[in-house]
Amino acid sequence: MIYRFKKENAARRPGVTTVGEAINKMLESYRLRSQFDESAVKVYWEKLVGKEISTRTSEIYVKDKVLFLRLTSAPLANELVIAKRKLIDSLNREFGYELITDIVFI
Repeated sequence: MIYRFKKENAARRPGVTTVGEAINKMLESYRLRSQFDESAVKVYWEKLVGKEISTRTSEIYVKDKVLFLRLTSAPLANELVIAKRKLIDSLNREFGYELITDIVFI
């Protein structure tokens, strides 16, 4: 006999939460959401700016809602200064709240 899973027949028991919901509740209760999201910025950076720019980014970190970037190309840094507001808006939109208030190029 072959058992076939049917999603429409599946129901979650009352009081049972998913792993994702449990992790989100834990992050909120221990007030770790902002630190978690700050580390997630590193992962999201390549998706936001593309592979070419991310390979020229040698260092990236967030401290007190400020994103610090070290770039290996001065002309690229100049271009990103011009697009700073757009980058901040894109990051904040991705995370759903004001995670980044400024970007500093070091």
